[in-house]
Amino acid sequence: MADGNLTTVTEFIFLGLTDHPELQVPLFSVFLVIYLITLIGNLGMIVLIRSDPQLHIPMYFFLINLSLVDFCYSSVITPKLLVGFLAGNNVISFNGCATQFFFFSSFVGIECLLLAVMAYDRYVAICNPLLYRVIMSHRVCVLLVAGSFLAGFVNSMIHTICMFQLPFCASNIINHFFCDVPPLLKLSCASTFINEMVIFAFASLIEISCLLAIFISYLYILSAILRIRSTEGRHKVFSTCASHLTAVTVFFGTTLFMYLRPSSSSSMNQDKVVSVFYTVVIPMLNPLIYSLRNKEVKDALRRGFGRKIFN
Repeated sequence: MADGNLTTVTEFIFLGLTDHPELQVPLFSVFLVIYLITLIGNLGMIVLIRSDPQLHIPMYFFLINLSLVDFCYSSVITPKLLVGFLAGNNVISFNGCATQFFFFSSFVGIECLLLAVMAYDRYVAICNPLLYRVIMSHRVCVLLVAGSFLAGFVNSMIHTICMFQLPFCASNIINHFFCDVPPLLKLSCASTFINEMVIFAFASLIEISCLLAIFISYLYILSAILRIRSTEGRHKVFSTCASHLTAVTVFFGTTLFMYLRPSSSSSMNQDKVVSVFYTVVIPMLNPLIYSLRNKEVKDALRRGFGRKIFN
């Protein structure tokens, strides 16, 4: 890799989460359990919503897609991480790294957009309940989801092109456990200023647009809740938003901390800890949040188990 040509880098090597061999098996066990819970939780949520007619409303159509995205973006990262723990194979090809980077960036962007769409859905349901079915028709819901996926993939394509046109001639060792923006930028032997600005601009555009949409939606929702006279009525309406608010807080809190801060203030070890949370833990938490904090989902689970017991 002496010459500064991009083509000289044919593979990357992950340093992983730890360099202590005695921790590999315990970490493998922990992350395997988390991944299995993620798979069962998200795929179970999809099956539950599709099999229960009472959940065939726009809110749960969006939740199906959120569960699908959580399943996908966890699966882009975690299996490779598990192989690294068990077999010690921390090598990934250049094309494999670009592919992982593209799909992970895509699904993170899509999740961000879906959470904004779900906030708009709650706004319509609470502030315009009589027109809810008209405004949030199946066609509109499909267009909103399709638009989220399209925007996420286009945004990720821009990130990927910007990133993998850089010359990686300094080293091929990634001080991380997957192909992410900060560690890859550190490997380039050319100026990354323009790339950082482009990535920062597009990431900021999506994140801030989504946060703005969520903030405005909840301002209207809060105004509608305050106009309800009974405490019970307020609690009932707010409870329909509790799961979504929790998911928004957890997701945007970690991603904003990770990506929208100066590179000079970041350390790789700190980045790894934060990355574990939003790549591995959040996809596991979302189905738990929506099942434990949502009465309709809990009722659907009871109906589902009831049918199996009596059949």
